[in-house]
Order: sequence, then C-alpha cells, then structure tokens
Amino acid sequence: MTDKEKFLDVEFTSEFKRNLRSLAKKYRHVRLDIKPILDRIKSGEFVGDRIPKTGDYAIFKVRARNRDISKGKSAGYRIMYYVKTDAKVILITIYSKTEQSNIHTDQIRRILKSYKNENNNMKKI
Repeated sequence: MTDKEKFLDVEFTSEFKRNLRSLAKKYRHVRLDIKPILDRIKSGEFVGDRIPKTGDYAIFKVRARNRDISKGKSAGYRIMYYVKTDAKVILITIYSKTEQSNIHTDQIRRILKSYKNENNNMKKI
C-alpha cells in the first residue's frame, strides 16, 4: 500500500452518532450530504476552518449542504472534527445550522472529555 492509498482511522463520538440519528429523522439525505466530506477527511484532507481558542487541539469545522432544504451551505450542516494524530481523526459532532447557531469551545471540550472517558484505554486526547 502506498502513502497515497493510506486512509486515516476515523472514530465517532457518541454525540456525533446521536446527532446524526436525530438529523436523519428530519433530513433523509443527511448521510449522502456528508459522505463526500467524510471521504475527504478519511483520505487525509483536512477540510474546513480551524477553530480558534481550542488550545493544542486541532479542531476543524466544515460546512455541508443540506439538499433537503435547498438553502445552500449557509443553512446546511456543520461537522466538527478533531485531528488527534497524523493517522487518527475523531468526529466530534454534527448539527444543522437552521437548528443551532454555533457550538461553544467549552462544549467541544466536554464532548471530547466524555469521548475519552468512554474509551478509557485510549491515550490522553
């Protein structure tokens, strides 16, 4: 396997899974809408904007179009993810911009702490 064929290990927090299930009940295309972004992340392309004031955490927010409401990316989904290592990414949360305006950095830290507690055998995040 060459470096170009290498994929990152992508894990999901419970928060991400829960929010995705909730969004899927309202928006039937959510999984199709976010798949291209997840594929890019898995291939090692860190898309979106890095969130400031998160300390040493490399946390990114990326926008995705919601084809079920036809208002473009500005009213679409927001996916937050953490680049833990060169080989591992953790998907923190997903939300609809029409339902939630923003997410505070304290909430991101809380989700990551909860994720770490759920995975006790993991190294320090």
